[in-house]
Amino acid sequence: MSDSRIYADLDQLVRLEHRARGFSFLPRQPIHSILAGRHASRLRGRGLNFEEIRGYLPGDDVRTMDWKVTARMREPHVRVYTEERDRPVLFLVDQRASMFFGSRRTMKSVAATEVAALGAWKVLAAGDRVGALIFNDEEITSIKPHRSRERVRRLLGAMVEKNHQLGKEPDPPANPDMLNEVLTQALQIAKHDYLICIISDFSGMNPDTKRLVTLLTAHNDVMSLFIYDPLEAKLPDAGRLTMAESGLQLEVDTGGKKLRQQFANGFTKRMERMKNISRGRSIPFLPIETSHDVARQIRDQLGASIGQGRRAATGK
Repeated sequence: MSDSRIYADLDQLVRLEHRARGFSFLPRQPIHSILAGRHASRLRGRGLNFEEIRGYLPGDDVRTMDWKVTARMREPHVRVYTEERDRPVLFLVDQRASMFFGSRRTMKSVAATEVAALGAWKVLAAGDRVGALIFNDEEITSIKPHRSRERVRRLLGAMVEKNHQLGKEPDPPANPDMLNEVLTQALQIAKHDYLICIISDFSGMNPDTKRLVTLLTAHNDVMSLFIYDPLEAKLPDAGRLTMAESGLQLEVDTGGKKLRQQFANGFTKRMERMKNISRGRSIPFLPIETSHDVARQIRDQLGASIGQGRRAATGK
């Protein structure tokens, strides 16, 4: 496994700008997007500002009719709105010890940085502000939302710095509570009309996680990007293996059917709990597997397939 598969590479994250296309965070989604359809996401997109009242023109939406002015002027008039110029997007990027795991293509921690980089470049291209909370088992790095290439590069650099601390001595103990701590900090930042993208394996989630996510959805939009490795979903019968985490090593016999079933059940339970939280609050849930190309997975789930044309690629 090459080093870039174990640790995030800043140059590669910068180059992902050219692959940040074919998907959109806007409410009008391509037909194949999981955000399209009557029962899909709560995503509001940018808000609307009132611009003016003018006379009705053929083709105007009757829902914008201002009936009071129409009655007073004795001619149909409509209210004209313009879309807000930008919208803050906050990426919550998990770089805890539980993310330092991978069996194919890349580590979960690297896949998380790829997701965040693709999202950040896309948000910037749409003219929105982009920020992040990047967390490991010890601390949270806060990047205030701003609309600039410098801010995106700062975000990428902060992710790489956190990522390269994984697996180094001394290895800090795992801290499952950091998931709720970063959600709490997001609540303090995102007061209204943010899009919050949680990029994590959701290790350590508990009833308080559900409460915090519910609070975030009260005045913001939330998206869950569940990062996982195929080995977590199905442990193979590979005999005796040595597994390591947070400086501890344990030899296990993967030939035991009971062990493999327990391993799979633990993963399924965690994934289903996050699915249920997302479903109950109309939050888009995107599973991202480490063994496949991240940009293609996002495009397939959140946007349009490759080759659907310039309109789909630009998210307009």
